[in-house]
Amino acid sequence: MKVAFDALERAYGSIEDEANEAALRVLRSGKYILRENVKLFEQEFAEFCGARYAVGISSGTEALHLALVACGIGQGDEVITTTHTYIATAFAISYTGARPVLVDVDPESYTIDVEQIKEVITSKTRAIMPVHLCGQCADMDPLLELAQKYKLRVIEDAAQAHGATYKGQTAGSMGNIGCFSFYPVKNLGACGDGGAVITNDKDLFEKLRMLRYMGQKVKYTNLVIGYQQRLDEIQAAILRVKLKHLPDWNEKRCQWARLYDQLLTGVDGIQPKTKEYNKHVYHLYVIRVEERDSFRSNLEKHGIETQIHYPKAIHQQPAYSSLGYSAGAFPVTEELIKKIVSLPMHPHLTEDEVKYVAQTIREILN
Repeated sequence: MKVAFDALERAYGSIEDEANEAALRVLRSGKYILRENVKLFEQEFAEFCGARYAVGISSGTEALHLALVACGIGQGDEVITTTHTYIATAFAISYTGARPVLVDVDPESYTIDVEQIKEVITSKTRAIMPVHLCGQCADMDPLLELAQKYKLRVIEDAAQAHGATYKGQTAGSMGNIGCFSFYPVKNLGACGDGGAVITNDKDLFEKLRMLRYMGQKVKYTNLVIGYQQRLDEIQAAILRVKLKHLPDWNEKRCQWARLYDQLLTGVDGIQPKTKEYNKHVYHLYVIRVEERDSFRSNLEKHGIETQIHYPKAIHQQPAYSSLGYSAGAFPVTEELIKKIVSLPMHPHLTEDEVKYVAQTIREILN
């Protein structure tokens, strides 16, 4: 049996008629930039997230970047985030001229260790950027308390957590701004690049709308230095179709995660753990194993694709050697990234595929 890590062709096939018609309506209209579909998607996505406002952006990276700019982050400022995340989290901070200040992660959830945040707050700190990794939220209550105490902005990187909740609150809706990626393999993925920001703050909403389209409210009147970072109409139209299916797709991910949990009980590896305050939506199903390279090679021989998210931490990237972090600075992350393996996880898996992956893992590890 062959089990692909993701299967975007299956996702498309499940909504082919709806998606085709939505895209064709846009093409036939001749209206391709910031028209009806972007506006409606923003309204629908804001409602889904339990937020007042949403702004469609060209990518998840730019959603983070523009969120920081809207919050006034710039040269000489510091933004605290985690070292165990995709590089875009840190790059977005650097794009503003600010410095990423890194902390380690909780060993169970792989999300930011809130206790360490207070240790690195300085007079230059302007914001905290928690990352809701793999599909579950960081521990937000103590983080928000810290932010309030030190008058810091909170910008949630929810690129992997569409529909996840923390104590009943939807990922992205708890801080000042929540940022999402619609890269094709995300729980809510476009057919290309796309992103969005959500907020309950009208002033931030207006700033973000200006920033994503050349700093203007009225065309050709540029109030601030802005960017060309709009979500386009075709992507918005397809995302509107997919958003209707997202609750069911997330539930399917949870179903496969429960089956993995059941079938992998007792094997010589560490399965993902969900914090009691979270609803996990399993963008990724990540296990930890010894001798990872041989483990992955054995799975590949059985036709099973896996990935590693992420093989290098931010502080280990050559681009960030200037931050000055030495080996051993973040022991939890440095140990995790030697062992983590992401198994096939998407809503269009079959029960037979999940059982095949789990049975093969049992044979390899036991």
